[in-house]
Amino acid sequence: MKWLKRVSIALVILFLAAQVIRPSMTNPPVDESRTLQAKAQVSPEVYAILERSCNDCHSNKTTWPWYSQVTPISWYLVRHVNQGRRELNVSDWAKYDARRATRKLDEICEQVNRDEMPLKSYLVLHPSANLSDADKKAICDWTNQERARLAAQQTNNQ
Repeated sequence: MKWLKRVSIALVILFLAAQVIRPSMTNPPVDESRTLQAKAQVSPEVYAILERSCNDCHSNKTTWPWYSQVTPISWYLVRHVNQGRRELNVSDWAKYDARRATRKLDEICEQVNRDEMPLKSYLVLHPSANLSDADKKAICDWTNQERARLAAQQTNNQ
């Protein structure tokens, strides 16, 4: 039993020491002229869905909840947010040329229809981010319209 007590004390000390090692939880500045809303035609309905279900991981407007301050959860969340922003960042939509934006739009519809996004692990603590069938349809209808708009724009530019 002495070893169990020592191991428990050691684990508590390690946990407390780990709280000092904090990853950077940043929200880079947002240039509103570069956002999805500025560069694409997004209805208020679809924008509200994206804001509710996607922005925490796919924008520079992440809301960092209280539990994001606890190590090792903080490491996990920062890694997911950074990965999400690298994959798709609606705060910097202007960085995507028409071809890449079209591909991103395809992926958005595909992933919400396959229930790959939002992540199940995110939905556990954020049930309001869950997408209904109507939400998924609204997103896919929007992505189809936006892809068609981009294609017409490319045709007009040639």
